[in-house]
Amino acid sequence: MPDGEQQLIVEVLASIGDVSAAEWDGCAGPGDPFAGHAFLTALEASGSASANRGWLPRHLVARTSDGGLHGALPLYVKGHSYGEYVFDWAWAEAFERAGGRYYPKLQAAIPFTPVTGRRLLVRDGAPPGTVPALLDAALRLVEKLGVSSLHVTFPTEEEVFALAERGFLRRMGHQFHWTNCGYGSFDDFLGDLTARKRKAIRRERQKATENGLVLRTLTGSEIQERHWDAFWHFYLDTTQRKWANAYLTRDFFFRLGQTMADRVVLVMAEAGDGTPIAGALNLLGPDALYGRYWGAREDRPFLHFEACYYRAIDFAIERRLARVEAGAQGEHKVRRGYLPQPTWSAHWIVHDGLRQAVARFLEAERPSVEAEIAVLMSESPYRQTGEA
Repeated sequence: MPDGEQQLIVEVLASIGDVSAAEWDGCAGPGDPFAGHAFLTALEASGSASANRGWLPRHLVARTSDGGLHGALPLYVKGHSYGEYVFDWAWAEAFERAGGRYYPKLQAAIPFTPVTGRRLLVRDGAPPGTVPALLDAALRLVEKLGVSSLHVTFPTEEEVFALAERGFLRRMGHQFHWTNCGYGSFDDFLGDLTARKRKAIRRERQKATENGLVLRTLTGSEIQERHWDAFWHFYLDTTQRKWANAYLTRDFFFRLGQTMADRVVLVMAEAGDGTPIAGALNLLGPDALYGRYWGAREDRPFLHFEACYYRAIDFAIERRLARVEAGAQGEHKVRRGYLPQPTWSAHWIVHDGLRQAVARFLEAERPSVEAEIAVLMSESPYRQTGEA
């Protein structure tokens, strides 16, 4: 250790509440609303990400001997693979069929949030050994707990290649983003599309607001408790219709409104008498809007596209945001200007046989993911040079 450089000590925390918001956010930075102390606290304190739901917090923090916190890693012991959006069910089934035990495992992630961002949260000016110290501690925890694996989901591209150098297996996925090319209005955006796509989107926007339907984009103090009550029912309706798990509790949305209202963008659709019938929840970062949840009590033509995609574009243009991230799944997003972008995950697997099998699978999977992205890009609605 060079003279004057302090030793790094990595601690394991049983809760995000075991570290102050100022210390954690000093590492997470202001950019990612999901990696911040407030969002993780809302998840854990509301019971949404908790041990009895299969998300046991075991966060890592790296301090120097003077007590200064310089790095953090959001980490959970998982008893299942729900709420991750990087699917490893087949790996678990194959391993357990062969007599192994896949669960529990360690997950470095933001629960229920498939949004790319830093997972190795390091404060500006941190000692150069902070990232290796966090990774070494995570791998020691794998051994100490006797878990099968460590998974880092939706890290940045820079992080995933650094993890690959440490021996993690690299996996590629994709989701859909809209990019703001300096548009001054929605019509400017439409001007970049082919004539057929422009006409289709204008028709969809018109149809979505027929029959007296009113859409409002709310943020900050504009969002009242009645809006959260309505959106909670929309959220439950969506999970029930999709036979999915309602990961988030009502208390989570309450806490989100209490501590992060200025970073929430809620699109509410109301009938002519003011009754809420649908809503789309987004979170706001410094340069991006992140679409997260949608739900509706009534099936109205094109309302989903209007509330989730077009209103998000309107907001991004107005706020001069660089992009809207609309999440995974749904090739219909391409026709509305949201193009595929690669996402990443990294996987450390203890058992050599399982590790080799997964490595072969990922080697075969990546070309198909790249080919799917290429096919989706070929269906882009944007005009080519000289095209009307």
